[in-house]
Amino acid sequence: MADVNSLLDSIRERRATIGVIGLGYVGLPLVLIFAEAGFTVVGFDIDPRKKEALERGQSYLRHIAAERIANAFVGGRASAETDFERLGECDAIIVCVPTPLGHHREPDLSYIRNTADAIAQHLRAGQLVVLESTTYPGTTREELLPRFEARGLRCGTDFFLAFSPEREDPGNEKFNTKNIPKIVGGLDAPSLELASALYGAAIDHIVPVSTPEVAESAKLLENIFRAVNIALVNEMKIVLERMGINVWEVIEAARTKPFGFMPFYPGPGLGGHCIPLDPFYLTWKAAEHGTWARFIELAGEINTFMPRYVVDRTVEAINDSGVSVRGARILVLGLSYKPNIDDDRESPSFELIELLRERGAEVAYCDPFIPVARRVRKYDLQMTSVPCTAEEFAKYDAILLSTPHAQFKDAALYRGAKLVVDTRNVVPADQLPDTRVVRA
Repeated sequence: MADVNSLLDSIRERRATIGVIGLGYVGLPLVLIFAEAGFTVVGFDIDPRKKEALERGQSYLRHIAAERIANAFVGGRASAETDFERLGECDAIIVCVPTPLGHHREPDLSYIRNTADAIAQHLRAGQLVVLESTTYPGTTREELLPRFEARGLRCGTDFFLAFSPEREDPGNEKFNTKNIPKIVGGLDAPSLELASALYGAAIDHIVPVSTPEVAESAKLLENIFRAVNIALVNEMKIVLERMGINVWEVIEAARTKPFGFMPFYPGPGLGGHCIPLDPFYLTWKAAEHGTWARFIELAGEINTFMPRYVVDRTVEAINDSGVSVRGARILVLGLSYKPNIDDDRESPSFELIELLRERGAEVAYCDPFIPVARRVRKYDLQMTSVPCTAEEFAKYDAILLSTPHAQFKDAALYRGAKLVVDTRNVVPADQLPDTRVVRA
């Protein structure tokens, strides 16, 4: 039987060693805030390039300063590993691995299951394990708990288990890992107390809830709320454009209401690691329980359709200019899924490029944050960014703005452009009398 008070004391006194599995957009910030709070931290990732970069004090995430990396990893407070041999040294283990979708939009828990199996091999009495990966309600209890108890240890007495959803927003200048409230749900009272103490040692505000299932569901609700409202405004855009009404002006008018309205904005499709994927975790789990989340499924259909809608609008605009899309030179602006960061996960720009290529267009892209298009889950574009200059932009038959980077709001970039298709309402059309600007 583990001594709960001993582990609590080691957390409160910063003597506990913390392991973080997965050193991406979620795990790396956790390593840094715990190291900065005075803990010894071991980061685990199967990618040796991350380990090498961290040991050199280099950042591979643009929004994280290299100085913070160097202070933690070169300074000796944190270390990086590519195998799990050191898990036994860790008093608390936080799991931040991907939860993608399969080919049929079913949850892919392979990363969670493989990581849980690896933890189970090294699990010892007195350890706390917290899952942060977004998933359907019941995953912590149904997937992690049996794997750990198969070792002959009991949760709540020998080891402790909790779920705490990540709430990272890369590039957000106001909210970060330290000041975003942290939801925590434990499988039992000791697990909740320990997990709350762990996060409370480095994060400003902890929100304890009754079970891991509540914490898992809260994360899904947050993302489904955004997905559904984005689908609503995307559908409004399609409808209002048919009526000749500017949806952006409509949104700005509606947002003047001081209560009962929250503005959401249309775009070329969903991007990021959460909103395009997480809602389908709940729809899949709902079907398992004999019910169907039709509203969520409909929102998913609308958002999934948006890249094709944008490409159709782009083709129409090119044809109206007297140019055939087959052989047309088109420049897509932005490969990341949100402005001013280098995060390309699930970015709709990849699909826009592929769809335009299927129509016979010659496509290039420009993104000052992503100079080389990396291979992602469904796409391998094998492209590099062209320069972000007016001279370059003038070479193309059409420019399709997908990501509203700050650089792309400069009217001077478009002064020689023939046609600009703007999916984000950021191109200053009023300053471009000789350039045709079409919203899509």
